[in-house]
Amino acid sequence: QVQLAESGGGLVQAGGSLRLSCAASGRTISSYAMGWFRQAPGKEREFVAGIDWSGSSNTYFAGSVKGRFTISRDNAKNTVYLQMNSLKPEDTAVYYCASGRSASISYAEYHYDYWGQGTQVTVSS
Repeated sequence: QVQLAESGGGLVQAGGSLRLSCAASGRTISSYAMGWFRQAPGKEREFVAGIDWSGSSNTYFAGSVKGRFTISRDNAKNTVYLQMNSLKPEDTAVYYCASGRSASISYAEYHYDYWGQGTQVTVSS
């Protein structure tokens, strides 16, 4: 059974930083793209960042977070990270980790077949 466990969420002031982690079990993620999505209250879930299987320079970000967030992976630890800097109140959401169906990055939810339970990120103004 594949499980993705997010951690690292919390409450932070605007301008601050958080680092989210996503530890995978039941699947060796090194062959798959990984992604982060988020869902704010009253809004649909949206793509945040993605990284392909190699994780070298093949990353993709939503425009709203580009330049502030970075995504990385440690395949030896079967873990993906989302470093979030210069956080804004509009970044407040539940953040979800997802494992792709293939090695290629995608911003579309249907390209991901396993999802974590989510971790809450709250940015105060």
